[in-house]
Amino acid sequence: MDAFTAGLLQRIKTTESDLTRARETGDDFLAEVELAELEDLHRLAAEHGVEVAAPIS
Repeated sequence: MDAFTAGLLQRIKTTESDLTRARETGDDFLAEVELAELEDLHRLAAEHGVEVAAPIS
């Protein structure tokens, strides 16, 4: 796995964790921000042929 792929997958994992934390604490604004970031990361992954294990939820 190259550095780009590894970094992208790590960013996705971190953003998913941040999204979960925002939802658990009831921070709706932060959850929306994290969800938008996650959507952007998934789009970037798709554009570069990087498979991501789980879909956006």
